[in-house]
Amino acid sequence: MVIQEDRSLKDKDQSLVSPQNIDEADAFENSLRPKDFNNYIGQSEVKNNLKIFCQASKKRGESLDHTLFYGPPGLGKTTLSLILAQEMGAQLRITSGPALEKPGDLAAILTSLKENDFLFIDEIHRLRHTVEEVLYTAMEDFAIDLVVGKGPTARTMRLKIPRFTLVGATTKASMLAGPLRDRFGHVERLRFYTPPEIQEILERSAHILDITLKKDAAQKLSYCARKTPRVANRLLRRMRDFAEILHEGTITTEVITNGLENLSIDERGLDHSDQLFLRTMCEKFNGGPVGLSTIAASMGEEENTVEDMIEPFLLQEGFLKKTARGRVVTDQAFDHLNIPYTRQHKQL
Repeated sequence: MVIQEDRSLKDKDQSLVSPQNIDEADAFENSLRPKDFNNYIGQSEVKNNLKIFCQASKKRGESLDHTLFYGPPGLGKTTLSLILAQEMGAQLRITSGPALEKPGDLAAILTSLKENDFLFIDEIHRLRHTVEEVLYTAMEDFAIDLVVGKGPTARTMRLKIPRFTLVGATTKASMLAGPLRDRFGHVERLRFYTPPEIQEILERSAHILDITLKKDAAQKLSYCARKTPRVANRLLRRMRDFAEILHEGTITTEVITNGLENLSIDERGLDHSDQLFLRTMCEKFNGGPVGLSTIAASMGEEENTVEDMIEPFLLQEGFLKKTARGRVVTDQAFDHLNIPYTRQHKQL
């Protein structure tokens, strides 16, 4: 399998590269990506379904149906697209929704595809409406309708394109237009990982990077990775830095404890912003309820940052709940921060 990635559609001198060298910025993370289903850890239900779909498509001699992956960032949507292309023995073209500024950008990519190629569009919910319209006929009829000319002399021309498989990835499936979402033959939701799965990923990554990682240290770190492989691998790299400079190269539980303390990350994976949010809610507002604008101003953060980057994980972990009156932290948040309950909080 070869991969072609469209970092900038203005750059005409693009080339096919191997999965190990998509570009220098992604080379490190790409080295940790599994290349087949056997080495892909977690997402058992999705993985087993995709195996069957690939085998059935190859048996019939057909291209794989269009596939949509959705879920929080860092769970493996891009990795799964690479594995799908690998399993089908096809080339993979990578681009993103924001990079496709006009219909001609997408048309240029589609016409350059070969039979049974894969096209991966990351953040597909950010496609412009005019670009999205081109995808409708491309996905169903494997053709592009182009408008030639302007005014009274304008006419429509249909251009045939090779049969291909579109793989879309999005963190916000609700923002996809219904007609686009309905054209995907497979829609798969990626779930968060369990600590044992994260531990297995950490041990695999440590082996690839030739890092000495103690088993108990891997277990401790797995609970701090926010149930996300990308976060786990990032923390592993930081622990490697601390171990090499301060602890003779071996990552032990002591390295994990000191490293997390230096990074202001606690045993549940809450970083400085998460802890500041909870402390502000508990100490300044007695646990709530409080409005988004008020809590954001108290923290010195923008509302979008609080709502999109801080609150989702706290809601998922049960530290926070949203009510009609505003945000309210749970008893678990008070316990986690060792802050005594207030009388006002007990009455809520």
